[in-house]
Amino acid sequence: MASRWLPAGADVPHYRIYTDTSDFFGIEYGDVVVLDDVPFLIRQNAKEGRFGLDDEVKFWVKRAIDLRSGDRKFIKMVFHEKFVAHVGSLAFECFRSPRKEARILDLVGKHKNFMHGYSVRDEKGNVIRIIDLISGIQLAKYVESIEMDHLDYYHKQFPGILDHYIESIEAIRFLHDHGEKHGDIRRDHIYIDRHTGDYRWIDFDFNYRHRENIYGYDLFGLGNVLAFLVGMGDVLILELIQRQHSSVEKLTHDDMNIIFGNRVVNLQKVFPYIPDSLNRVLMHFSKGANWFYESTSQLLDDLGEFRQSISS
Repeated sequence: MASRWLPAGADVPHYRIYTDTSDFFGIEYGDVVVLDDVPFLIRQNAKEGRFGLDDEVKFWVKRAIDLRSGDRKFIKMVFHEKFVAHVGSLAFECFRSPRKEARILDLVGKHKNFMHGYSVRDEKGNVIRIIDLISGIQLAKYVESIEMDHLDYYHKQFPGILDHYIESIEAIRFLHDHGEKHGDIRRDHIYIDRHTGDYRWIDFDFNYRHRENIYGYDLFGLGNVLAFLVGMGDVLILELIQRQHSSVEKLTHDDMNIIFGNRVVNLQKVFPYIPDSLNRVLMHFSKGANWFYESTSQLLDDLGEFRQSISS
């Protein structure tokens, strides 16, 4: 079954076959992993695409081929990782949870705004997730590829992007309504499906603990993505200073992102044509915010008010 994926005329090798994925470092290109009686031919390791880390290898995530169907998959093996994330004075203990991702895959099924897949256990009981590939482009890379000035972008491209993003937030509300969290909301965790145009969330394996608002970390992630979309990319204070932009004299500490202190979220001071109704939403994610969103419904209500104002 695997030999048909070899170059024409190549000798058929002896394949190493794994039914235990505990040592994912040892599973390499050309090996076969059998999960629930389905053989998968391992290709390369996946790579991290976050904030310039395009070459950071994720050894626990393998690109693979389902040897029954020929379909290409991601196989996510068990990797435990913990860290503490800070949002202002709030601390969130984050950790990888394969079981959580397996639950969410079952919950979302074929929901158009999420990646699709299923979970199985290997012979040692490890929870392995088998993920369908999404043919498309990261939302961040799409926005960064747009070649026009911000004014044209804001009027011609942003309304359509915002409509899709609002739908993406509604998908996160679907998770929250079912007692689940995404756990790692980032702009590179949204793909634009090339076939349907839908925005689709990927990677649900991070979980977090916080006593005040169990959905708080997701909400801050949604705000960070929104600021990126409104700004047509990150609006960095250092770049504004280097460009001697007129907004520099007006910006204060309170205008900066509460998580990433070098990013401006009071974008109205940089782009004066951004209306108050949108800028007020952004300012809920600033260092000067007096209160934060407590639910996706609150965020959606405010974005809906802005969206309606530019449609009328």
